[in-house]
Amino acid sequence: MGGWTAGDIPDLSGRRAVVTGANSGLGYATARELARHGARVVLACRSGQRGGEAQDRLLAEVPGAEVEFRPLDLADLKSVRAFAEELDGERLDLLINNAGVMAMPYGRTADGFETQIGVNHLGHFALTGLLLPKLLAAQGARVVTLSSISHFGGQVNLDDLHGERRYNRWTTYSRSKSANLLFVHELARRIDAAGADVMAAAAHPGYAATNLQYAAPRLEGRRFAERFTTLTYRLLAQSAEQGALPTLFAATAPGVEPNAFIGPRIQGWRGRPTRSWRAKWTRDDTMAKRLWERSEELTGVRYEALRV
Repeated sequence: MGGWTAGDIPDLSGRRAVVTGANSGLGYATARELARHGARVVLACRSGQRGGEAQDRLLAEVPGAEVEFRPLDLADLKSVRAFAEELDGERLDLLINNAGVMAMPYGRTADGFETQIGVNHLGHFALTGLLLPKLLAAQGARVVTLSSISHFGGQVNLDDLHGERRYNRWTTYSRSKSANLLFVHELARRIDAAGADVMAAAAHPGYAATNLQYAAPRLEGRRFAERFTTLTYRLLAQSAEQGALPTLFAATAPGVEPNAFIGPRIQGWRGRPTRSWRAKWTRDDTMAKRLWERSEELTGVRYEALRV
């Protein structure tokens, strides 16, 4: 695993991938490398303009790539359902749950969920469940969900999942990233119990220079926060291309184990992909099951093929 790069991605000809949040940053870098190695890639993005621009940019960088943009707003379950229903074809080989929001001011999704837990966890929970039949139809399909090293900052609180009692933007972000890992933990367990030919893993980019950390400061007009982010990126961050390597490894490398958590090797911040450490609460069977059941109730999406 030590020297693994995007050049080690195997031939993906004949395989199909969906990458959420693929218009920029980690998602775009991931989609481009999958397409470069032969996969048919669906760019699942909220903005039609940015999604179309990303498609054009990718085709310019990888002439002949099989890539298409399809609208997906993870903050609206109607959009999630429409995306899943309209995705043609009988099979899906790779689902990359990449999209996310970070440290946003308090808000609600179209379905009344707190924005960060709604987009980062519940939207992807629903999407994965709705696409499960296509994943099961593909031999050796993989689901890779992006978490963060910041998950250490907060355990999921099912008694205040939507931050109605107390809201801290960074704690809530950390909780949403813990939720991602609990989701993968329970998904991997259910896949194993059902004997299904799908592999679920998680990844994180370390500290990568993307647009994610700019979103909230720009929304609120916090210019100092923007400048601080720019400075730390210059001093500490690795590129989006490097940050995408753990995701690409989890999605394509041989021998990745179910429920693996892949991240950069140097203190979890930067470097080539390797197994990453994770908080013990993200392997809590009871909490993972409880979060799963709550997620089914909130989204109305039930994984019938994985009932246990």
